[in-house]
Amino acid sequence: MSRQWTAPATVANLGDDVDDPVDKLLQQWAQERPELDCSSLSVVVRVIYLAKVFRQSTEQALAGLDLKLWEYDVLSALRRQGPPFQLPATGLARASLLTSGAMTNRIDRLEARGLVVRATDPADRRGVNVRLTSRGRELTDAAIEARLQSANRQLEALSPAERHAMSAGLRRLFLEAAPAAGSEPAAAVSGSSAGRGSR
Repeated sequence: MSRQWTAPATVANLGDDVDDPVDKLLQQWAQERPELDCSSLSVVVRVIYLAKVFRQSTEQALAGLDLKLWEYDVLSALRRQGPPFQLPATGLARASLLTSGAMTNRIDRLEARGLVVRATDPADRRGVNVRLTSRGRELTDAAIEARLQSANRQLEALSPAERHAMSAGLRRLFLEAAPAAGSEPAAAVSGSSAGRGSR
């Protein structure tokens, strides 16, 4: 005889006056398919939902700087390199899981805004380096501060210890999933087309 799974106590039953729709979903499946252990959905569904919420929050934070998420992803990749804040265009494309043509389109648009410039790679005359301008660096520095403020607001309900524990658990899942997905964090967030991310 199979063991029946019991849905966990709802948030309300734990003393918090908040209705979590995921708890209701789990209770419904427990009633309809009691032989199934649906506990994994309590994590996966919440992660999927929160990803949407966090993405919207990030987009709103960047919109205040007239920046789209895909633009930030490219600019931040350059900023994180340190002086002279540049990468080969091919490297940017690989990091973002983009074709060279799609990355060229992104670089064109950022260059038109005065945020990056192209320079010939002295080590390879056929190669092109993409470099942050002073304006691009200033905007990226302001953007990371806006992102951090947004992220901190989203996690206000968690204590430092809870944040650490959640980060550790998500890191383990990420290390398992990332090789299969073949993506880096920035690419996974902003998508693979130049128009997406407006993130």
